[in-house]
Amino acid sequence: MKKYIIILIILCACGAFFLLAKKTPDNTKHSEVVFWTLQMSDFSPYMNEVIANFEKQNPKVKIKWVDVPFSEGEKRTLAAILSDNPPDLINLNPDFSATLAQKGALEKIDESTVGQFSQEIINSLKYKDELYAIPWYATSAITIYNKALYKKAGYSTPPVTYERLAGIAQIIKGETHAYAFMPTITENDTMLKILNKYGINSWENINSKKSVKIFDFYKRLYLQNLIPKETITQTQREALEKYMSGQIVFFQSGANFLNMIKENSPSMYKDTDVAGQIKGDLGQNDFSLMNLVIPLKASKKQDALKFALFLTNEENQLKLARLTNIIATNKHALKNDFYTQYDSSDLMAKARVISAKQLNKIQPALRQNKGQKEINLLINTAVQEILLNDSNTQQVLDEVAKKWKILAE
Repeated sequence: MKKYIIILIILCACGAFFLLAKKTPDNTKHSEVVFWTLQMSDFSPYMNEVIANFEKQNPKVKIKWVDVPFSEGEKRTLAAILSDNPPDLINLNPDFSATLAQKGALEKIDESTVGQFSQEIINSLKYKDELYAIPWYATSAITIYNKALYKKAGYSTPPVTYERLAGIAQIIKGETHAYAFMPTITENDTMLKILNKYGINSWENINSKKSVKIFDFYKRLYLQNLIPKETITQTQREALEKYMSGQIVFFQSGANFLNMIKENSPSMYKDTDVAGQIKGDLGQNDFSLMNLVIPLKASKKQDALKFALFLTNEENQLKLARLTNIIATNKHALKNDFYTQYDSSDLMAKARVISAKQLNKIQPALRQNKGQKEINLLINTAVQEILLNDSNTQQVLDEVAKKWKILAE
């Protein structure tokens, strides 16, 4: 009898155990957020530290980080977006992000969650007044110039506008035998960025009198041999080579090019100084962003958003900035001494402060349009036709406007 009582007690205990186990929540399950970046593997220690800190603060969330080669980013993202199981958070450029937003493939971001960024930066990412991306980091071109050659030409204060730069181009060439600058106006969307600085950014105004005047401005410089003939065929890298060999005085690009000058031409680096980028009549600055998007089909949207905002908080942005030449997008980080103060002997720090300050004036930003690559080709072909041939600028731009309108429809 005692034997049966003992067996009964054991069975009851086992039943109670299994019942208790069933009612006890499973704390071992985690929400896994799949996060894709573009070529960030060089900063693995930083990325792993940020992920570890986030997971420590959010023990029920795990981040699975996948770094994608830059050249494969768009192709792999498109394939993933079309599937039923895309990543939860993806690092993209705004151009491709806008394309995905146009196709209805991205989750809308509640604007009330992004107060840590300036309104100008947020506005630059909107599509049809809706936000589909979170800004991660930025760059803003500066003007790099040869202060020795510039002084030889009789000047010290760098020009602020294209018109002023063109106005002294003849004197610079006469005194130094160097060109004032080399605008690579058929490289990607360079000409469109210049036009945007004058408020010309659509098919409705590409053939305006103001636009004609700008195209003729470059035609005049080209025909008068005040900009190199390679202006309409070569890229920034080749313009950099000309700068390092003393063939041009002003070179507009990202601060990261300073490192290339320092490494490849130390003597030129000693003669180099930096200033704000050259402006049009609207006075705003060009900039480039990398952002974070959440696919519409993502399964962990809330956790993905939470991680994106953690990644872009003041502390984490400043850590990344100190490892790279990027500019933070977090408005609190931009007020840090790292972005507001520099030693006069530190050229890189001076460039960083100038770049960061430029983010305060970026509107109207150049927005990507439907058929953007075709539009770029239209503009660049028009540049070549106007500069190389004896073509009527107004007629050429009238044709551009017609074709651009078709692409926009």
